[in-house]
Amino acid sequence: MDFELRAAREKLERDQRERKERAKARLERERKAKAEAARQREAIEAAQRAKRLDAARARLEVEQQAEESLLLGKGIMFSRILEALPYNGFGDKIKLPSTCFTELSDQGALDKGPMYFRLSKIDESGPPGSDATAKQERQTTHSGVLEFTSKEGSVELPPHVWRNLFSGDSPDVPLIEVCYVSLPKGTYAKLQPDGMGFSDIPNHKAVLETTLRRHATLSQGDIITVNYGELSYKLRILELKPASSVSVLDTDIEVDIEGSESILDSNKCQHVLMPLVLGKAESAIVEEGKFNYYKFSIDDTISEKVATGFLNIEVKIEADTCNGDTNIYVSRHPLVFPTQHRHEWSSHEMGSKVLILKPRDPSLVAGTYSVGIFGFKGLAKYDISVAVKDNSRQRVGEQANFSSQVDADSVECQNCKHFISARSIVIHEAYCIRHNVLCKHDGCGVVLRKEEAADHVHCGKCGQAFQQAEMEKHMKVFHEPLHCPCGVVLEKEEMIQHQSSNCPLRLITCRYCGDMVQAGNEPVDARDRLRGLSEHESICGSRTAPCDSCGRSVMLKEMDIHVIAVHQKS
Repeated sequence: MDFELRAAREKLERDQRERKERAKARLERERKAKAEAARQREAIEAAQRAKRLDAARARLEVEQQAEESLLLGKGIMFSRILEALPYNGFGDKIKLPSTCFTELSDQGALDKGPMYFRLSKIDESGPPGSDATAKQERQTTHSGVLEFTSKEGSVELPPHVWRNLFSGDSPDVPLIEVCYVSLPKGTYAKLQPDGMGFSDIPNHKAVLETTLRRHATLSQGDIITVNYGELSYKLRILELKPASSVSVLDTDIEVDIEGSESILDSNKCQHVLMPLVLGKAESAIVEEGKFNYYKFSIDDTISEKVATGFLNIEVKIEADTCNGDTNIYVSRHPLVFPTQHRHEWSSHEMGSKVLILKPRDPSLVAGTYSVGIFGFKGLAKYDISVAVKDNSRQRVGEQANFSSQVDADSVECQNCKHFISARSIVIHEAYCIRHNVLCKHDGCGVVLRKEEAADHVHCGKCGQAFQQAEMEKHMKVFHEPLHCPCGVVLEKEEMIQHQSSNCPLRLITCRYCGDMVQAGNEPVDARDRLRGLSEHESICGSRTAPCDSCGRSVMLKEMDIHVIAVHQKS
């Protein structure tokens, strides 16, 4: 009996414990369900709050952008995101779609004068305007507008704008934001060349002014490319006044050019004039087909002595022909970089050489000279020096030789054809016939030692006399056909004349803009041909400028005639 009661009690207690555990588990599940529901409600409310905050922030940014656009555009709000396309042009003027012209004209932008735009590179990794910090770090520049002819949804950029916006690798689909802005007129600009050589250009400020004439705006941090003939120089904009971005249309701007920080140009192919000190030698190496350039200056004091003949300007090259050979070309400014076809003095001798500079006009001795060392063969090592040598002894010797030419009892030698004293003519002829020989080439008449006669040869085309080792270089330099970029094929001497006076691709310094440009063909206007103007000068001289006396707008090429015809009395 007691066993049955105890078993029943244990079963009852076990059932009670199971019911309590089930109740406890049910309460725990209900508690977790309530907590999960509360967390979901909080997450939904947080997401809704975030959406409301994002919408409010987006509306605020839109309003701020609208206010900023209105402020920058002085009442005109224009902003477009367009695909950037490159086109070959000069300056910083872009091409926009025709719909942009309609939108701008409807807001009265045409009545406010020239239109300027702020161009900002769009980061494709996120939507524009999603991060204020990223927006400030976007590459930005400014430009004018050339025309409204680009296709819808795109903007065409010239090389200047493209390089400043996409300095690295351009993206697959470059997108930029174009905003209308109003810019103040610039009053001051500080520029710095990226490398050496820009200050060597004659009238480099006039060349820079010609480049800036193609621009409508300047932005701090941008890089401007200045072309001078075949050379190009990059200048970085360090500072602008009165703002970081200014307009350069119809304004006088003061420009300062700082010295370059780099010792050598970043472009290894870019020519640089290394300075030479009179009397000091410089050592260098030049590769075959390449140029090394130097410069030196002659002051007025030395110029007067050179003009009177008491001093000579000598350029000396000491070189060894074992590994290579050089040629030397010298010119005066404004021809900055002499070449094989454009120079005033040259020497093509093998090995070491001395070149004496004798200007045709004695009044044009002073100034800056450029020296080009051309690697003719192999890798040539050389020492170059420029010195001013006394010429008084040579002049005295020349006068003495001239005075001793007349001798009454002199007799002509039958072998060398020189006039020898009658007292020693027999001894002289016996020795001369045994050791000397006269060159039989027409017009030569040089007396040579018999062992040297075989090495003495004449060019079959020009008749000049050379040693046998020099003939190969002479034929290659002077008689090898040369191809001019304009299509003409000539030898060296004819090519020099062609490229200095007739070639339409020759570089000239424009008398109106001061830039080094291609001359072009003959001008269409017969009056310009009579004036001796090139095609470029005929077009460049057609620009007008106000007369200093009467203020009338007169073409630059007609200004001298206007002054004589209208203001002759004054």
